[in-house]
Amino acid sequence: MMGAMIQLQYYVRISKSALVHTLAAAKRQTLSKLVVLAVFCTVWSCAPLTSKTATQRINFGLGDRYHVVHGWPTLPDGEMLGSVVGVGVDSHDNVLVFHRADRTWPEDADLDPTPIESPTIFLFDGRSGDLLARWGANRFAMPHGLTVDEQDNLWLTDAALHQIYKFSHDGQLLMTLGEAGVPGDDNAHFNRPTDVAIAPDGSFYVSDGYLNTRVMKFSADGRFLFQWGTAGTDQGQFDLPHGLALDAAGRVYVADRSNSRIQIFDKEGHYQSQWKSEEIGRPYDLAIKSNGLAFIIDGGDQPESGPDRSSVRIARPDGTIAGGFGRFGNYDGQFAVAHAIALAKDGSVYIGDIKGRRVQKFRMN
Repeated sequence: MMGAMIQLQYYVRISKSALVHTLAAAKRQTLSKLVVLAVFCTVWSCAPLTSKTATQRINFGLGDRYHVVHGWPTLPDGEMLGSVVGVGVDSHDNVLVFHRADRTWPEDADLDPTPIESPTIFLFDGRSGDLLARWGANRFAMPHGLTVDEQDNLWLTDAALHQIYKFSHDGQLLMTLGEAGVPGDDNAHFNRPTDVAIAPDGSFYVSDGYLNTRVMKFSADGRFLFQWGTAGTDQGQFDLPHGLALDAAGRVYVADRSNSRIQIFDKEGHYQSQWKSEEIGRPYDLAIKSNGLAFIIDGGDQPESGPDRSSVRIARPDGTIAGGFGRFGNYDGQFAVAHAIALAKDGSVYIGDIKGRRVQKFRMN
């Protein structure tokens, strides 16, 4: 045996009555004359979580397995991303990023419908971070959501043009839904749509979104099927459905952002349950692994809440929190406002930061 073996075991729970007891034991080893220190810290809790204690807890559990990959991605000299609003991973584990270049969401929310002149879609090598391609110039006015389907097609939403697009991987337009620049609440129009989720049979769901507060389902060829949701706080109602995800059973998970909850529906739009807690916070987006673990972005309430409200939470299939990583800030591994998330087959997690104007890669230890 070389060196000293030190085993630390921590069992921590947060309590309103603070620390109950600490037991420390030291035992001298005759052979190696080393000290093994065992510290057991136990705290019992019955108090509800505050935002501070929720922040303390997110660094435990599964979140400890993830660390940021420094220096990923690599941009050409003199270039930087705009507000990163969408991120997706293709079948080769390369990463597609949807950003707003030099355009920002105005304070008066009066969106400019003029197309952005610069490329807004960047493709990065998932391993090296090298920029492989870029396109989307003079096409989008206010980029918002990006989803990659099983055929590597891209589904994109534009909040200013009120449209949904399906593109091939190399940027060929395959389908457009909605009328450019014309908002509406009927079956053929949207009003600032936010995200798309694609089912295995090619049918897809749209969260619509900022002003219509509904979820719509379409067939694979773009034919409207049905919709659900109205404005409100009751079951099946929404206050800004901002992100969508499907699990292996086809259930639809809606990041009901301004209601601070995840709502879960069956594939026909029938309400099943919801996740709502201080630990989940205000969800902007989510992604679900094949084993049922959900990765949820808490974008926080900036600027009202200040620090420590921009992070990733990892939820079990029953909605309880198994861990998390990240926090408010501008250093590597931190977020100004985390806005989009995507999972790669190799286990990597990619986070788009809208105010931080960057995408970051997190890898399991």
